[in-house]
Amino acid sequence: MAPSLQEQLLKAGVANKSAAKKARAEKRKQQKAKQPQSAEAKRAAEEALQAKKQRDRQLNQEQQAQKEARAINAQVKQLIDMNKQSRRNGDIVFNFTHDNKIKRLYVTQALHKGALAGKLAVVDDNGEYELVPMQVAEKILQRRPEVVVYIASQQDKDSVTDDDQDDWYADFDIPDDLTW
Repeated sequence: MAPSLQEQLLKAGVANKSAAKKARAEKRKQQKAKQPQSAEAKRAAEEALQAKKQRDRQLNQEQQAQKEARAINAQVKQLIDMNKQSRRNGDIVFNFTHDNKIKRLYVTQALHKGALAGKLAVVDDNGEYELVPMQVAEKILQRRPEVVVYIASQQDKDSVTDDDQDDWYADFDIPDDLTW
């Protein structure tokens, strides 16, 4: 059997191996394109394409949600860093609860009064507790409510008074024959 024209050209040095390889690949592509595809193969290919598009959409949504979460975390971190109150030289203990545990901060007299009056809130800055103004705490609450640890409520502000204790005893009768 006689060698093919391609082999003859290679032996003669007229063509090189890479050009011959390209020509063979091109020929295979043309032959494959000429072959009629069955309806089942087309449908399967289309279903695979739709499934891939769906996975890509879902992956894109997850990536977008992660980007938004990182952006919100960065905003909260920036709000805390820019607005945290300096507790330097704090000698008064301020107690608050977080995750059913009593935590404490050493603060100055002014910060202690501000926190009890509801003007300052305690926020969790990655394990470190900081005091920030209420306006900032409200912005943080909108973004990530779990970061705000303590806000003085009206009940905290109104401590138990003597009148409240007297009302507790109002239900009991005082005997008339009480002698001292």
